[in-house]
Amino acid sequence: MLHINDLTYRIEGRPLFTKATLAISQGHKVGLVGRNGTGKSTLFRLIKGEISPDDGEINLRKNMRLGAVDQEVPSGPQSLMATVLAADKERASLLREAETAKEPLRIAAIHTRLADIEAYSAEARAGAILSGLGFSGEDQQRPCSDFSGGWRMRVALAAMLFAKPDMLLLDEPTNYLDIEGAVWLEAHIRTYSGTALIVSHDRDFLNKAVTHIAHLRDGKLFSYTGGYDRFEAALAEQNRLNMALLGKQEDERRRLEAFVIRNRAKASKAKQAQSRVKRLEKMQPVATIISDPIAPIDLPGPERQLSPPIIRFDEVKLGYAEDIVILRGLNQRIDPDDRIGILGKNGEGKSTFAKGVMGDLLPQEGFIKRHKKLRIGYFAQHQIDSLNPLASAYDHILELMPEATEAQRRSRLAQFGLGVKNAETAAGDLSGGEKARLLFSLIGFHKPHLLVLDEPANHLDIDSRAELIKSLNAYEGAVLIISHDRNLLEAVVDRLWLVDRGTVSTYDGSLEDYRTLQLEKDRSNKKANSGEGDARKQSRKYAAEARKRISPLKKAYENLEERIEKAKIRIPVIDKELSVSDIFTLNPDKAVKLGKERVELVKLIENLELEWLEALERFEAAKIAEGID
Repeated sequence: MLHINDLTYRIEGRPLFTKATLAISQGHKVGLVGRNGTGKSTLFRLIKGEISPDDGEINLRKNMRLGAVDQEVPSGPQSLMATVLAADKERASLLREAETAKEPLRIAAIHTRLADIEAYSAEARAGAILSGLGFSGEDQQRPCSDFSGGWRMRVALAAMLFAKPDMLLLDEPTNYLDIEGAVWLEAHIRTYSGTALIVSHDRDFLNKAVTHIAHLRDGKLFSYTGGYDRFEAALAEQNRLNMALLGKQEDERRRLEAFVIRNRAKASKAKQAQSRVKRLEKMQPVATIISDPIAPIDLPGPERQLSPPIIRFDEVKLGYAEDIVILRGLNQRIDPDDRIGILGKNGEGKSTFAKGVMGDLLPQEGFIKRHKKLRIGYFAQHQIDSLNPLASAYDHILELMPEATEAQRRSRLAQFGLGVKNAETAAGDLSGGEKARLLFSLIGFHKPHLLVLDEPANHLDIDSRAELIKSLNAYEGAVLIISHDRNLLEAVVDRLWLVDRGTVSTYDGSLEDYRTLQLEKDRSNKKANSGEGDARKQSRKYAAEARKRISPLKKAYENLEERIEKAKIRIPVIDKELSVSDIFTLNPDKAVKLGKERVELVKLIENLELEWLEALERFEAAKIAEGID
């Protein structure tokens, strides 16, 4: 499907890829992970042919259709439904031709092809995709120009998914989705018949939607079977084995060096000492995976806690005009040590509620009472966009610390990963992750009592997200988070509020309960669209029996995953043993045995991966047949 062979690419002389190699087979769903700035988006541009590699090849299957979300999102007067339907160019072309064709054989061929590509059920399929991404039936008939940029990005995603390309290229697709949309997308990707390469920093999404992980590090691509947790465990085990081998090599190096020092001056031992010097020179270092340290995100808590509650809503109604009410009947309170996650679909009023908390939106009715000494730190996308694009990170800190020394200001920036390299860079030229770190530095400067965070992780890679979680858990004030990142919410919050049907209420379930609820709603919507209404085909007992019936299929592909990982972990160990200087001279039998074992392992892995893919497809097909997610 896709083969990347010895890819080399440089930007301004800096190598992004150095002989990188990766193969993606038909049907694989691959999550592309790596630190910010390692070249993930650049790899997409190389695959799409927008730029050319300095060396190496990128080979796609002949006539393969690539699908990617363009930067230019739809924004004209065309309805959402028409925009999505137009994405299937073959269908649109055939329908136009059908209106004018007169030759009977051609008319028959057109209608046969339209039936083959399910053209007559296109509106239902497009509607299901738009609904999954959060658009109501009424919304689907409105023009694209009625929606904001984030919602139009969803329309572009819907159009691309509707076109059913052979290979999806998705760059951070969940960044402009809410939890509901992310849950729908992960289920859609998991059952998608084509192939997908997805850049994502959403750990939960990578655990549930993909079959493989491609890790971009040190200019190379490394492939792992399974989701993100399995990849992380395999990476840790690989590094542990390499570190053990490194220890043995260092012991050998010290032994050889000691022999040389003791015997170099002795005529009787000179040749042996010289031989060991040559062995030292040829000794190849073991390639250990050294994690670059992640700069902290230091969010200091308040020096003194306030008495509870710090904010209280009393029968509050919020809206933007007298006749436009978004939320009503709000009776929430926030205490100094609260950790609250906000759930709800985009458009239901989560940001409106956050503005009410911040004081940016006054109540139409009722009262919002805040502690008179309350300080709030607010993180949101529009806050990032409001950074002065011409001012550097240092300039922004200078405004907050006019009396401080230069060393103190630079120390402040360094605490958020903005060192000498980017402290003087204009904010407009900083990466999304660097802008986010600058904003964290600004909102935490006055040691707020409450942090209101609206999608704080969108621009952070997985390692930086882990650092954010660590910082929030150490922070001693209250936290209110709106996020589609379930891993972040599960790690930080201990209470959930749901924004739904014009109000905010306590959600007593867990995030996994909420995810299950969204999947059940999606199944109900699909049944309604297919004319089945609200009738339920399966009882809980039948669902349990169905899972039991397909459990052998699940066990089969999981066993194959384990066998693949064990085989892959063994290969680098063999490589290091074969790299020992003079092994073919000193121990040829062992060298031959290791070489034969390596060849057999490579063949075994190839065969196991084919078996694994077939087993996974059987399992997924059985799940679909049984109606199980």
